Amino acid sequence: MENQDCDGIVLLAKTPGLTSFSALYDVKHALNTNKVGHTGTLDSFAQGLLVVCTGKLTKLAGNITQFDKTYSAVIKFGVETDTLEYTGKTIKTAPLPNLQALEKAVKAWTGTVMQKPPVFSAIHVDGKRASDITRSGGIADIPARKINVFSAEIKETKLNEKGFVEYALVDFCVSKGTYIRSLARDIGEHCGSAAHLVGLYRTKIGNFNIEKAAGYDLLKQFTIENVILQSNNEQKSEPKVERNSKLQQEIKNRLITLDTETCMLCGFNVVKLACDKSFEDFKHGKKLHSKMFDTDLHSLKKETSSAVFSPDGKFSGLIFNNADGRIEYKFVLN
Repeated sequence: MENQDCDGIVLLAKTPGLTSFSALYDVKHALNTNKVGHTGTLDSFAQGLLVVCTGKLTKLAGNITQFDKTYSAVIKFGVETDTLEYTGKTIKTAPLPNLQALEKAVKAWTGTVMQKPPVFSAIHVDGKRASDITRSGGIADIPARKINVFSAEIKETKLNEKGFVEYALVDFCVSKGTYIRSLARDIGEHCGSAAHLVGLYRTKIGNFNIEKAAGYDLLKQFTIENVILQSNNEQKSEPKVERNSKLQQEIKNRLITLDTETCMLCGFNVVKLACDKSFEDFKHGKKLHSKMFDTDLHSLKKETSSAVFSPDGKFSGLIFNNADGRIEYKFVLN
Protein backbone atom coordinates (compact mmCIF):
# COMPACT_ATOMS: atom_id res chain seq x y z
CA MET A 1 0.00 0.00 0.00
CA GLU A 2 1.24 3.47 -0.89
CA ASN A 3 2.54 5.44 2.10
CA GLN A 4 0.34 8.47 2.75
CA ASP A 5 3.05 10.26 4.78
CA CYS A 6 5.80 10.35 2.17
CA ASP A 7 5.20 13.83 0.72
CA GLY A 8 8.41 15.81 0.89
CA ILE A 9 11.89 16.43 -0.45
CA VAL A 10 14.90 14.15 -0.03
CA LEU A 11 18.46 15.33 -0.54
CA LEU A 12 20.27 12.24 -1.81
CA ALA A 13 23.97 11.65 -2.44
CA LYS A 14 24.33 9.55 -5.60
CA THR A 15 27.38 7.31 -5.77
CA PRO A 16 29.30 6.90 -9.07
CA GLY A 17 28.34 3.96 -11.27
CA LEU A 18 24.58 4.21 -10.76
CA THR A 19 22.11 5.93 -13.05
CA SER A 20 20.02 8.63 -11.41
CA PHE A 21 16.98 6.34 -11.79
CA SER A 22 18.68 3.42 -10.00
CA ALA A 23 19.85 5.74 -7.23
CA LEU A 24 16.19 6.28 -6.29
CA TYR A 25 15.81 2.62 -5.25
CA ASP A 26 16.51 3.32 -1.57
CA VAL A 27 14.23 6.38 -1.55
CA LYS A 28 11.32 4.33 -2.90
CA HIS A 29 11.84 1.54 -0.37
CA ALA A 30 12.54 3.82 2.58
CA LEU A 31 9.32 5.78 2.06
CA ASN A 32 7.25 2.93 0.58
CA THR A 33 6.30 4.88 -2.52
CA ASN A 34 6.81 4.75 -6.27
CA LYS A 35 6.03 8.45 -6.55
CA VAL A 36 9.51 9.95 -6.80
CA GLY A 37 11.01 12.49 -9.17
CA HIS A 38 14.36 14.26 -9.22
CA THR A 39 14.90 17.84 -10.31
CA GLY A 40 17.90 17.10 -12.54
CA THR A 41 19.83 13.96 -13.44
CA LEU A 42 23.51 13.11 -13.07
CA ASP A 43 25.42 10.97 -15.57
CA SER A 44 26.08 7.45 -14.29
CA PHE A 45 29.82 8.09 -13.89
CA ALA A 46 29.11 11.21 -11.78
CA GLN A 47 28.38 11.49 -8.08
CA GLY A 48 26.77 14.00 -5.80
CA LEU A 49 23.55 15.77 -4.99
CA LEU A 50 20.12 14.80 -6.28
CA VAL A 51 17.10 16.78 -5.05
CA VAL A 52 14.27 14.25 -4.99
CA CYS A 53 10.56 15.09 -4.65
CA THR A 54 8.34 12.36 -3.22
CA GLY A 55 4.64 11.53 -2.92
CA LYS A 56 2.28 14.31 -3.98
CA LEU A 57 5.24 16.67 -4.19
CA THR A 58 6.54 14.98 -7.34
CA LYS A 59 4.51 17.75 -9.01
CA LEU A 60 7.18 20.13 -7.74
CA ALA A 61 10.04 18.39 -9.55
CA GLY A 62 9.52 20.19 -12.86
CA ASN A 63 9.17 23.54 -11.13
CA ILE A 64 12.42 23.74 -9.17
CA THR A 65 14.91 23.15 -11.98
CA GLN A 66 16.00 26.76 -12.45
CA PHE A 67 18.76 26.60 -9.86
CA ASP A 68 22.40 27.47 -10.33
CA LYS A 69 24.61 24.46 -9.61
CA THR A 70 28.09 23.89 -8.19
CA TYR A 71 30.39 21.09 -9.32
CA SER A 72 33.89 19.74 -8.87
CA ALA A 73 35.25 18.19 -12.06
CA VAL A 74 38.36 16.17 -12.86
CA ILE A 75 39.47 16.87 -16.43
CA LYS A 76 41.94 14.68 -18.32
CA PHE A 77 43.97 16.41 -21.04
CA GLY A 78 45.43 15.13 -24.31
CA VAL A 79 42.36 13.16 -25.41
CA GLU A 80 38.80 14.07 -26.41
CA THR A 81 36.07 11.41 -26.56
CA ASP A 82 32.77 11.37 -28.43
CA THR A 83 30.78 11.43 -25.18
CA LEU A 84 33.16 13.98 -23.61
CA GLU A 85 33.74 11.61 -20.68
CA TYR A 86 36.04 8.65 -20.13
CA THR A 87 33.72 5.83 -21.24
CA GLY A 88 33.49 7.22 -24.78
CA LYS A 89 35.58 6.55 -27.87
CA THR A 90 38.68 8.63 -28.58
CA ILE A 91 38.03 11.10 -31.43
CA LYS A 92 40.96 13.48 -30.96
CA THR A 93 44.42 13.56 -29.40
CA ALA A 94 46.63 16.59 -28.78
CA PRO A 95 49.66 17.66 -26.75
CA LEU A 96 49.26 18.31 -23.04
CA PRO A 97 48.99 21.98 -21.97
CA ASN A 98 51.24 23.80 -19.55
CA LEU A 99 49.79 25.25 -16.36
CA GLN A 100 49.81 28.84 -17.64
CA ALA A 101 47.80 27.90 -20.74
CA LEU A 102 45.31 26.03 -18.56
CA GLU A 103 44.88 29.01 -16.23
CA LYS A 104 44.20 31.31 -19.21
CA ALA A 105 41.69 28.86 -20.67
CA VAL A 106 39.76 28.52 -17.41
CA LYS A 107 39.62 32.31 -17.10
CA ALA A 108 38.46 32.64 -20.72
CA TRP A 109 35.56 30.27 -20.06
CA THR A 110 34.36 32.18 -17.01
CA GLY A 111 31.45 34.60 -17.39
CA THR A 112 28.68 34.64 -19.99
CA VAL A 113 29.67 32.34 -22.86
CA MET A 114 28.09 30.46 -25.75
CA GLN A 115 28.22 26.70 -25.22
CA LYS A 116 27.71 23.87 -27.68
CA PRO A 117 26.00 21.03 -25.74
CA PRO A 118 27.24 17.44 -26.15
CA VAL A 119 25.75 15.35 -28.96
CA PHE A 120 25.40 12.59 -26.36
CA SER A 121 22.75 14.37 -24.29
CA ALA A 122 19.01 14.30 -23.61
CA ILE A 123 18.42 17.50 -25.56
CA HIS A 124 15.71 17.01 -28.17
CA VAL A 125 16.40 17.71 -31.84
CA ASP A 126 13.41 17.43 -34.17
CA GLY A 127 11.54 15.48 -31.52
CA LYS A 128 14.32 12.98 -30.81
CA ARG A 129 17.02 12.85 -28.16
CA ALA A 130 20.38 13.99 -29.49
CA SER A 131 22.03 10.91 -27.98
CA ASP A 132 19.62 8.57 -29.82
CA ILE A 133 20.26 10.35 -33.12
CA THR A 134 24.03 10.11 -32.61
CA ARG A 135 23.98 6.42 -31.63
CA SER A 136 21.96 5.57 -34.74
CA GLY A 137 24.59 7.20 -36.94
CA GLY A 138 22.82 10.50 -37.53
CA ILE A 139 24.03 14.04 -36.92
CA ALA A 140 22.45 15.91 -34.01
CA ASP A 141 22.74 19.59 -34.89
CA ILE A 142 22.41 21.33 -31.52
CA PRO A 143 22.81 25.12 -31.63
CA ALA A 144 25.09 26.83 -29.15
CA ARG A 145 23.30 28.54 -26.27
CA LYS A 146 24.13 31.18 -23.72
CA ILE A 147 25.22 30.00 -20.28
CA ASN A 148 26.82 31.62 -17.25
CA VAL A 149 29.95 30.30 -15.58
CA PHE A 150 29.83 32.36 -12.40
CA SER A 151 33.14 31.04 -11.12
CA ALA A 152 35.82 28.52 -12.10
CA GLU A 153 38.81 27.72 -9.91
CA ILE A 154 41.63 25.23 -10.39
CA LYS A 155 41.95 23.34 -7.08
CA GLU A 156 44.46 20.60 -7.93
CA THR A 157 46.62 19.45 -10.86
CA LYS A 158 48.58 16.34 -11.75
CA LEU A 159 51.63 17.00 -13.94
CA ASN A 160 53.68 14.57 -16.01
CA GLU A 161 57.47 14.22 -15.69
CA LYS A 162 57.96 17.14 -18.11
CA GLY A 163 55.72 19.48 -16.12
CA PHE A 164 52.70 19.43 -18.43
CA VAL A 165 49.15 19.07 -17.09
CA GLU A 166 47.69 15.56 -17.33
CA TYR A 167 44.74 16.14 -15.00
CA ALA A 168 43.11 19.13 -13.32
CA LEU A 169 40.43 19.35 -10.64
CA VAL A 170 38.33 22.47 -11.24
CA ASP A 171 35.43 23.84 -9.19
CA PHE A 172 32.61 25.42 -11.22
CA CYS A 173 29.51 27.40 -10.28
CA VAL A 174 27.22 27.54 -13.32
CA SER A 175 23.73 28.42 -14.50
CA LYS A 176 20.97 25.94 -15.29
CA GLY A 177 21.56 24.01 -18.50
CA THR A 178 25.34 24.14 -18.40
CA TYR A 179 27.17 20.95 -19.42
CA ILE A 180 30.43 20.48 -17.53
CA ARG A 181 31.46 17.91 -20.16
CA SER A 182 31.30 20.65 -22.78
CA LEU A 183 33.28 23.02 -20.55
CA ALA A 184 36.01 20.36 -20.27
CA ARG A 185 36.12 20.07 -24.08
CA ASP A 186 36.21 23.84 -24.60
CA ILE A 187 38.86 24.47 -21.96
CA GLY A 188 40.97 21.73 -23.56
CA GLU A 189 40.65 23.32 -27.00
CA HIS A 190 41.38 26.81 -25.67
CA CYS A 191 44.69 25.76 -24.15
CA GLY A 192 45.78 24.03 -27.37
CA SER A 193 45.03 20.52 -26.19
CA ALA A 194 42.06 18.16 -26.02
CA ALA A 195 40.14 17.08 -22.94
CA HIS A 196 37.33 15.05 -21.42
CA LEU A 197 35.86 14.40 -17.97
CA VAL A 198 36.93 11.49 -15.80
CA GLY A 199 35.02 12.56 -12.71
CA LEU A 200 32.14 14.86 -11.78
CA TYR A 201 30.80 15.75 -8.33
CA ARG A 202 27.71 17.95 -7.88
CA THR A 203 27.99 19.64 -4.52
CA LYS A 204 25.20 22.23 -4.55
CA ILE A 205 21.84 22.87 -6.24
CA GLY A 206 20.50 26.31 -5.45
CA ASN A 207 20.37 26.52 -1.66
CA PHE A 208 20.68 22.76 -1.13
CA ASN A 209 24.11 21.37 -0.17
CA ILE A 210 25.58 17.87 -0.48
CA GLU A 211 26.61 17.87 3.20
CA LYS A 212 22.92 17.66 4.19
CA ALA A 213 22.21 14.73 1.83
CA ALA A 214 21.37 11.19 2.90
CA GLY A 215 24.29 8.96 1.92
CA TYR A 216 26.87 11.76 2.03
CA ASP A 217 29.14 9.64 4.24
CA LEU A 218 29.21 6.93 1.55
CA LEU A 219 31.02 9.21 -0.91
CA LYS A 220 34.80 9.01 -1.11
CA GLN A 221 36.90 12.13 -0.99
CA PHE A 222 36.84 13.73 -4.43
CA THR A 223 40.50 13.97 -5.46
CA ILE A 224 42.31 13.39 -8.73
CA GLU A 225 43.85 10.15 -7.47
CA ASN A 226 40.55 8.76 -6.17
CA VAL A 227 38.77 9.66 -9.41
CA ILE A 228 41.47 7.96 -11.53
CA LEU A 229 41.20 4.85 -9.35
CA GLN A 230 37.40 4.87 -9.65
CA SER A 231 37.46 5.27 -13.45
CA ASN A 232 40.01 2.47 -13.83
CA ASN A 233 38.02 0.07 -11.64
CA GLU A 234 34.49 0.90 -12.79
CA GLN A 235 32.55 -2.03 -14.19
CA LYS A 236 31.32 -1.98 -17.77
CA SER A 237 27.79 -2.75 -16.59
CA GLU A 238 25.87 -0.94 -13.87
CA PRO A 239 26.35 -2.59 -10.45
CA LYS A 240 23.41 -4.46 -8.96
CA VAL A 241 21.27 -2.23 -6.76
CA GLU A 242 20.95 -3.77 -3.30
CA ARG A 243 19.03 -2.76 -0.21
CA ASN A 244 20.92 -0.47 2.15
CA SER A 245 19.03 -0.45 5.45
CA LYS A 246 21.22 2.22 7.03
CA LEU A 247 20.76 4.58 4.07
CA GLN A 248 17.00 3.96 4.02
CA GLN A 249 16.72 4.88 7.70
CA GLU A 250 18.74 8.02 7.02
CA ILE A 251 16.35 8.92 4.18
CA LYS A 252 13.36 8.54 6.51
CA ASN A 253 15.02 10.70 9.15
CA ARG A 254 15.96 13.42 6.66
CA LEU A 255 12.68 13.70 4.74
CA ILE A 256 12.02 17.45 4.41
CA THR A 257 8.40 18.56 4.69
CA LEU A 258 7.36 21.49 2.55
CA ASP A 259 7.01 24.39 4.98
CA THR A 260 7.48 28.06 4.21
CA GLU A 261 11.21 27.96 4.91
CA THR A 262 11.75 25.06 2.50
CA CYS A 263 9.67 26.81 -0.17
CA MET A 264 11.94 29.84 0.06
CA LEU A 265 14.97 27.53 -0.25
CA CYS A 266 13.32 26.23 -3.42
CA GLY A 267 13.20 29.77 -4.76
CA PHE A 268 9.44 30.33 -4.43
CA ASN A 269 7.57 33.32 -3.09
CA VAL A 270 5.29 32.35 -0.21
CA VAL A 271 1.63 33.46 -0.04
CA LYS A 272 -1.19 32.41 2.25
CA LEU A 273 -4.89 32.08 1.47
CA ALA A 274 -6.89 34.64 3.42
CA CYS A 275 -9.76 32.48 4.68
CA ASP A 276 -11.50 29.11 4.40
CA LYS A 277 -13.69 30.32 1.52
CA SER A 278 -10.59 31.41 -0.41
CA PHE A 279 -9.10 27.97 0.26
CA GLU A 280 -12.18 26.24 -1.18
CA ASP A 281 -12.12 28.53 -4.24
CA PHE A 282 -8.43 27.77 -4.75
CA LYS A 283 -8.95 24.01 -4.44
CA HIS A 284 -11.68 24.14 -7.07
CA GLY A 285 -9.63 26.18 -9.54
CA LYS A 286 -11.66 29.37 -9.44
CA LYS A 287 -10.23 32.56 -10.91
CA LEU A 288 -7.28 33.87 -8.92
CA HIS A 289 -7.34 37.40 -7.49
CA SER A 290 -5.44 39.20 -4.77
CA LYS A 291 -8.36 39.29 -2.31
CA MET A 292 -8.00 35.51 -1.94
CA PHE A 293 -4.55 35.96 -0.40
CA ASP A 294 -2.74 37.79 2.36
CA THR A 295 -0.50 39.40 -0.29
CA ASP A 296 -1.18 41.62 -3.31
CA LEU A 297 -0.21 39.17 -6.06
CA HIS A 298 0.59 42.00 -8.47
CA SER A 299 3.34 43.17 -6.14
CA LEU A 300 5.22 39.95 -6.85
CA LYS A 301 7.96 39.89 -9.46
CA LYS A 302 6.86 38.79 -12.92
CA GLU A 303 7.80 35.31 -14.12
CA THR A 304 8.12 33.93 -10.60
CA SER A 305 6.31 31.09 -8.86
CA SER A 306 4.61 31.32 -5.48
CA ALA A 307 3.93 28.52 -3.04
CA VAL A 308 0.38 28.73 -1.72
CA PHE A 309 -0.43 27.81 1.89
CA SER A 310 -3.85 27.20 3.41
CA PRO A 311 -5.12 29.37 6.31
CA ASP A 312 -3.91 26.67 8.72
CA GLY A 313 -0.43 26.62 7.17
CA LYS A 314 -0.47 23.57 4.87
CA PHE A 315 1.16 23.65 1.44
CA SER A 316 -1.64 23.63 -1.11
CA GLY A 317 -0.17 24.29 -4.54
CA LEU A 318 1.77 26.56 -6.82
CA ILE A 319 0.82 29.65 -8.83
CA PHE A 320 2.79 31.62 -11.41
CA ASN A 321 2.96 35.33 -12.19
CA ASN A 322 3.59 35.37 -15.95
CA ALA A 323 5.36 37.97 -18.09
CA ASP A 324 2.08 39.84 -18.65
CA GLY A 325 1.41 40.11 -14.92
CA ARG A 326 -1.41 37.56 -15.03
CA ILE A 327 -1.60 35.04 -12.20
CA GLU A 328 -2.21 31.44 -13.24
CA TYR A 329 -2.34 28.02 -11.61
CA LYS A 330 0.62 25.66 -11.81
CA PHE A 331 -1.02 22.90 -9.75
CA VAL A 332 -3.25 22.31 -6.73
CA LEU A 333 -2.75 19.56 -4.18
CA ASN A 334 -5.91 17.62 -3.39
